[in-house]
Amino acid sequence: MADTRKTVSGSYLEYKGKPLVREGNTICYGDMNEKYILVLEIMSYKEVGGNSLPDKIFIQVIDTKDPTKIFKQGDKNGLHDAFSIGLVWLERALAS
Repeated sequence: MADTRKTVSGSYLEYKGKPLVREGNTICYGDMNEKYILVLEIMSYKEVGGNSLPDKIFIQVIDTKDPTKIFKQGDKNGLHDAFSIGLVWLERALAS
């Protein structure tokens, strides 16, 4: 069966050697050639010192071949906490 995945040329911000891409309120982290990626959905914002910061974050580790297959999901307050727990979940999913 031929590989039908598409690639986009260009450069992306990388973290630990994997692409980190944001479009609107969705942040995707991971390599599309691996089995799973991490998706963070910003659900709400809060004002801090005149700046709007992500507050409620929905976290999902999804299958790259079938995005309807969810390995793990949850939510956290704050982008740092959400990304940290998401990285752990992604590493465990890829190790399984």
